[in-house]
Amino acid sequence: MPTKISLSLAVLFSLSVATVFAISGARRIAAAPAKERFSPAQLVDALHAAFGKHHARAVHTKGVILEGTFTPDPAAAALTKAAHLQRTPSKVVVRFSDFTGLPDIPDNAPPANPRGLAVRFTLPDGQSTDLVGHSFDGFPTQTADQFRELLLAIAASGPGAAAPTALDRFLEAHPVARRFLTTQKTPASFATIAYFGVNAFRFTARDGSARYIRYQLEPIGGEQLLTGEQAAAQGARYLQDEVAARVAKASFAFRMYAQVADPGDAIDDPSIAWPAQRTRVPLGVLTVARLADNTAKADQALAFSPRNLLPGIETADPMLDFRARAYPISVEERRR
Repeated sequence: MPTKISLSLAVLFSLSVATVFAISGARRIAAAPAKERFSPAQLVDALHAAFGKHHARAVHTKGVILEGTFTPDPAAAALTKAAHLQRTPSKVVVRFSDFTGLPDIPDNAPPANPRGLAVRFTLPDGQSTDLVGHSFDGFPTQTADQFRELLLAIAASGPGAAAPTALDRFLEAHPVARRFLTTQKTPASFATIAYFGVNAFRFTARDGSARYIRYQLEPIGGEQLLTGEQAAAQGARYLQDEVAARVAKASFAFRMYAQVADPGDAIDDPSIAWPAQRTRVPLGVLTVARLADNTAKADQALAFSPRNLLPGIETADPMLDFRARAYPISVEERRR
């Protein structure tokens, strides 16, 4: 019987780009998703079913921690009163990661995409807030229940599963998930790919005006990507090793933006990317300057939450609140 690692990789490697479905209707009024039938604990269990239980993060398990600073842009203060987006720079802890819940997934394996980015901003007075994103503009499903269904389909669809597998059937019914699994980009470095906060937030300014936004972070210097052949020639830790060598020579940075929704854009459906022509407001520059403590103990202790927010920012997508309830369950499991 295959291990969880070999089963998961075999399932995800088997997906073909030729079977990608087109997506339409991105600009619409989002239908309110039905109330989730399953609990956050059941979602965490589904992650374990797909990737195994390793007493580590349930997803984006393999990562590297760095430190740096965030300098807000003057334009940000007109959009939100959140303290870290005013004039004062913040210290940041940044964790880059590979996708899946596999602690030893090779960096050059296609299922290691999308790459994750988590940031903790800490102000001089001790206030903190978190941002969580990944290197794909969108999420594979509209709701947490659908994401759980996808994970269980992956778990049930190993090399020995009869066709059409549970994953085949799920992707046939959910073309957005198929696109997510088959159109990923592979970075040359954690420092050379864009990241997206695919869930929406409500920003409130000091004058009481409010807008819905999604985060985007773009590498200064532009994206640098690898072809499939180039990625296959890399080592299993090429991203970990490259970013350590890069930051030892010089800092690197991202420009952070708020992509602002237009009326009719989907606020509560992270599977639909907003059109690229939407207004973007610069929020500041995130500079990564040095490696942090990367011991297993330090990684275990570090926990980010999309609901760790400062006044002036609120969650707008119900999936964020659901995910925020799942995070502590995963944290407790890995600290046992």
